Amino acid sequence: MYDETDRLNCVFHALSDPTRREIVSLLAVRPYSITELVPPFSMSLSAISKHVKSLERAGIVYREVRGRNHICTLNADALNEAYTWLSGYERFWNQRLDALEEVLRREGKKDEN
Repeated sequence: MYDETDRLNCVFHALSDPTRREIVSLLAVRPYSITELVPPFSMSLSAISKHVKSLERAGIVYREVRGRNHICTLNADALNEAYTWLSGYERFWNQRLDALEEVLRREGKKDEN
């Protein structure tokens, strides 16, 4: 199977495509069949299926076959791994934003004088 770095790489690769991100957004609301995912996009069933397969490989989507229907469900755990990794940079960005706020505050005081 994948180690943690490989899984994270797969998640970020899968999310790098805007169509796949939109599919994730739809699945965050409710499960969809592959055929239900076609109308919101200007793509063929085959193209949507390829996007779903990429999301499946990353562990972001589960696909369940019910007769002829393939039902896709979001697996938020995979997204949580990416969120956890990104949140490690929250302190970095907060420090940068605090420094920017201080500069803007000082500049505002200069303009008042």
